[in-house]
Amino acid sequence: MAERREIKRKLLHAGGWQVAKRAAKMVPFGGTAVAILLVGSDIRNKGVVKGIANSGIDAIPFVGLAKNAVELFTGDFIPDKDGK
Repeated sequence: MAERREIKRKLLHAGGWQVAKRAAKMVPFGGTAVAILLVGSDIRNKGVVKGIANSGIDAIPFVGLAKNAVELFTGDFIPDKDGK
């Protein structure tokens, strides 16, 4: 029973971080700064080319807003590398 609570807590914590990152990227112009700060994370998760492309799209003020709003409901347009 305690293990289930621990797993649920970890999933909620990880999911909350993903939503917080996406929400921060959605703020026009401030989201550009967040996208630049998270380039390393995108490169690590998606690979060099896909990570830079994803961060570049996120850094464009209103385009990044629209992309992240859609991704909240549909998932990533640019998928992570295999093995993640």
